[in-house]
Amino acid sequence: MTTIEPRTTEPTASDRPWLAHYEAGVPHDVEVPDVSVDTLLRRAAERTPNETALIFFGAKTSYAELDRSVDRFAHQLRAMGVAKGDRVSLHLPTSPAFVISFMGAMRAGAIVVPMNPLYVEREVGELLTQTSPKVTVSMDLLLPRLERVRSEGHGTPGRYVLTGIQDSLPIPIRWLYPLKAKREGRWNPVAHTETTPNLFRLLHEAPASRFESAAAPDDPALLQPTGGTTGLPKCATLTHRNLVANATQVAAWFPRVGGDDEQVRILCPLPLFHIYGLTVDMNFAMLVSGALILVPRFDPEMVLKAIPKYRPQLFPGAPIMYQTLAHHPEVSRYDLSSIDACISGAAPLPPDVQRDFEQVTGGRVVEGYGLTEASPVTHCNPVHGERRNGTIGLPFPSTDARVVDPETGAAMPVGEVGELVVRGPQVMSGYWEQPDETAVTIRDGWLHTGDMAQMSDDGFFTIVDRAKDLVIVGGLNVYPREVEEVLMSHPAVRDAAVIGVPEERHGELPYAFVVLAPGAVATADELIAHCRANLARYKVPSGVEFRDELPKTMIGKVLRKDLRAEMESRAG
Repeated sequence: MTTIEPRTTEPTASDRPWLAHYEAGVPHDVEVPDVSVDTLLRRAAERTPNETALIFFGAKTSYAELDRSVDRFAHQLRAMGVAKGDRVSLHLPTSPAFVISFMGAMRAGAIVVPMNPLYVEREVGELLTQTSPKVTVSMDLLLPRLERVRSEGHGTPGRYVLTGIQDSLPIPIRWLYPLKAKREGRWNPVAHTETTPNLFRLLHEAPASRFESAAAPDDPALLQPTGGTTGLPKCATLTHRNLVANATQVAAWFPRVGGDDEQVRILCPLPLFHIYGLTVDMNFAMLVSGALILVPRFDPEMVLKAIPKYRPQLFPGAPIMYQTLAHHPEVSRYDLSSIDACISGAAPLPPDVQRDFEQVTGGRVVEGYGLTEASPVTHCNPVHGERRNGTIGLPFPSTDARVVDPETGAAMPVGEVGELVVRGPQVMSGYWEQPDETAVTIRDGWLHTGDMAQMSDDGFFTIVDRAKDLVIVGGLNVYPREVEEVLMSHPAVRDAAVIGVPEERHGELPYAFVVLAPGAVATADELIAHCRANLARYKVPSGVEFRDELPKTMIGKVLRKDLRAEMESRAG
């Protein structure tokens, strides 16, 4: 396993010109607590036992109650044979069950493998085979899928612990939920048996004694699924120190948080099985004793109702969330003025989305940047200081960043495009049991992000495009993001994605997928003419295909790889 060596010399101002633009109160470096992730919860429970830790459809859980539940689950995992270093996979939405299972597995010394509940059998089987969990904690309605994976020999989930969304709901919603779930075909309760135990029954039956954390700061804590240079799924190995470091860096970026007696409240419609929500919502909340308002999925009406009811100050999210809320036909009926700050991630933040959401809330929306291999955040625009639209902002405290030649690794001149590489305490130790992949991604202590970027002379970074998404036309680089922005500047276009398609003469040509705005009309020829007027000839799409929607992740990132796969299948 590759390790990241600490800096042997202190960086100079010329190495880190971005420090001059830090918001007042943000430190240049952070002191990372020498603790495990679950200890963040323990400390919060000792510091503020009666403060609210979780809010879920009105049901509130205090820090003392949450810490006791985590102890109880750690006891049960140990009774099920889970030893330090064993894996526990989670197939859960954003919910109290996820928080309890995640922190309980950490406290037992296990390594957590969070999985998207929407994964199909092939994806689940591949990850189960790679990680070999001793126990799987899952929603009850996913049990048939897991059993098919097991029966077909594609991987084993180990022993089960099951729960339903109704288990975390307050009365009377808990009584009414089955009626709604049955109508929608989502009611699949599983009996509490020795082979299919219910999570909350296990908590009730577990010893109530304190469970001392079995994890050490440098132990692997999380195997976070991610893509790779080969296109095969793999898991980034993030240690407790990585996760604690990034939560500490996030907290440092909000110097106003924790400065008075008011508890910070954080709206969380992000999936906790994704590293973004896990760090900037859950782990950050534990670090600052914040109240985490859990929303199981991004539903605009649900979020609009939650904001005036619970008054969150922080709302980490994705551009598609802010855009949807700002343009919701009923948005004017809701008081969204509690929102003070939003870090936007997962996709580029369009200026009009930033402007519109700030107008309806009065808060600030700033673009950040990260990747799974860095826990994930490495850059962000200052929240209440100087921000530069179109950039990802400045490297986080204790984070170094460079732009290098992707082939030689040599530093590029200021303003030139090259690959972004980063170094800091949040960078992973490597990919789980894949040393060759690790060696490609981490070189001489630097994490190679695969993203093409440029740095201004005063330290603001701009992502130009993903290196693997580059379209090379006759030896000339075409960055899809640039073409997409030109397409979206046309008044008829709501969304666009550009990929490269093979072409005998030039090697590749750009090809566009476009979603028109509601009620808008445009032809492919019209959009190509618009591109010709705004782009060099070799950057103009060779074709335009209209779609009702583009394939995206749950947090709004366009899946260009799915579009490429579709085009390849058409070509035979």
